[in-house]
Amino acid sequence: MDEGNGIARRVGAVVKAAAIHSYSLILLFLVWEGASRLGLARPLFLPSVTDVVRQFGALLASGDVLAPLVLSLYRAFAGLALAVVVGMIAGLVMARSKWAHWALDPLVSLAFPAPKIAFVPIFILWFGIDSLSKILLVAFTCVLPMLVATYHGAIGVSRTIIWSAEAMGTPERTLLYRVILPASLPYVFSGIRVTTPVALITAFTAEMIAGGGGVGAALMFAQRFFQTPTVFVYILVMLITGFAFDHLMVRLRDRLIPWQDETERP
Repeated sequence: MDEGNGIARRVGAVVKAAAIHSYSLILLFLVWEGASRLGLARPLFLPSVTDVVRQFGALLASGDVLAPLVLSLYRAFAGLALAVVVGMIAGLVMARSKWAHWALDPLVSLAFPAPKIAFVPIFILWFGIDSLSKILLVAFTCVLPMLVATYHGAIGVSRTIIWSAEAMGTPERTLLYRVILPASLPYVFSGIRVTTPVALITAFTAEMIAGGGGVGAALMFAQRFFQTPTVFVYILVMLITGFAFDHLMVRLRDRLIPWQDETERP
C-alpha cells in the first residue's frame, strides 16, 4: 500500500512539474481553442485545437506524418554530419596554422553573415530537387557556425597545456586530437546545439521552396488546397521536432562531456 502511495506521489510530482513548466503553452492552447470555438476567427484561418489533433491522428495513421518527417530528418542530419566534420577540421587547422587562418578568414568573414537560403536556386540548378541539393544546402548553412565554434574552442585552450604537451615531444597531429580537440569539445557541442535547429530549419525551408518531398513540401501541398488543419499539423511537427532534438543535444552534451563548466548549465 505504501509503495503504491509512493508511486502515486511521484507521478503527481512529475505531472505538477510538467504543468508548471508548460503552463504558458497550456494557456496558449486554451486561448487558441476558445477563439476558435467562439467564432473569433474563421476555421479556414484558425482551426480549433481539437480539429488539429484529430487531423494529426488521421495523418499519423495513414503514414503522412512519419514518412515525410523521416525524409526531412535524413536530409537535415546528413547535412549536419557533413558540416560538423568539415567545420571541426577546418576550425582546428585555422587555430593551429597562421597560413590556414590567413587563407580562410576572409572567406568566413564574407560567407558567415550571408543569407544561405538565398542559395536555394543555385543548389537546385546544380544538384536537382531531390535529397542531394537539400543535404548540401544544410551542410553549407551549418559548416561556418561549426568552424567558428571549433576555432574559438581551439584558440581558447590553455597555452600551458599545449606547451607541456610540446615539451614532452607530442607531434602536432597527436596534439590536435589528444589535447586540443578534447579541450575544445564544450565549444564544439555548443556549435552542434546551435546548428541542429538551423539544419532542421534549412531542410524544412528548402522543401517548402523546392519541393521534393519531406515535411516542408507536405505543408505547402496542404496549403495550396486550403487544408488548414493539415498545415497546422505540419507546423506543430516542425516545432516539436526542433524542441525534441535541442533537448536531446543538451542531454548528449552533459553525458559525453561531464567536465564542462558547471556555470554554463541553467
